Parts: sequence; structure tokens; C-alpha cells
Amino acid sequence: MSVQVKVMKDGLLEKRSSGLLQLWKKKRCVLTEDGLRLHSCRSGGGDAAAATTRGSAGAKELRFERMATVDCVEHKRGLVYFTVVMVTGKEIDFRCPQDGAPWNAEIALALVRYKNLQAVRSGRNRHLSTTGQLGSTGEDEEL
Repeated sequence: MSVQVKVMKDGLLEKRSSGLLQLWKKKRCVLTEDGLRLHSCRSGGGDAAAATTRGSAGAKELRFERMATVDCVEHKRGLVYFTVVMVTGKEIDFRCPQDGAPWNAEIALALVRYKNLQAVRSGRNRHLSTTGQLGSTGEDEEL
């Protein structure tokens, strides 16, 4: 059963490896309403949107529910360097070309949108559970 997700942006992004040398590796990235999927560029290319709808097999997924913030933006030699901070404290470094709408801005906006939607849902659920427990508000009762 495949679930269709809305692709907000797709393209190339460079991620710094966590190894000793900390090399920059190109990744095919797909930004969705749920998070960021990183596909290896070695896997024969293909359409990222099609790969997203097929599932995330072989892709690393950074879900918004586990992201805390997008920080440390620096502009240097035509590139934007930024860090995605996870709720665990882990930091993942990225860089992208400075032209157009940079990835860091797109990811940050999508993260804010996701967190706002979660807050609205949480508030609505809290409100519904509170009004359900109190019963009648008394507005429709006669004195």
C-alpha cells in the first residue's frame, strides 16, 4: 500500500559525513510535508518524486517530528552552509548553492508549518477532551 506525499522541493544538496575526514557528499533530497529524504546519488539517478511515492527504501529520512531546528546559516563563496539540529541534539551539516530559494529556508519554513499544525491538533484535542468531560456548557439551558 503506497501513500502519496506532497513533494515541496527536490534537488541536490551536500551533506557532511560524520566520519573522521568529514567529506561533503552529494545527496538527492526530497522535501515533503513530513520531513527530508536523502537519497544517495550513486543509486542510478531517477526521478526523486517517483522514488518518494514508491517509498523510502534505501533513503535516509529526517522526519520533522524528530527535528528541533535549522541553524547556523553561513554564506561563503556562493554556498549556504546550515545545520539541522535533531531533538536528540545530533547536528547534521549541509551546504547548497546560494542561488534561488536556499534549502535551509525551505526546510525551516516546512518545519515551522509542521510544528504549527501539530500545535493546532494538540490544542484542538485538548479542547475537545475538556469540553467532553465538562458536559453541558449551560448556554442552551433555561433558568
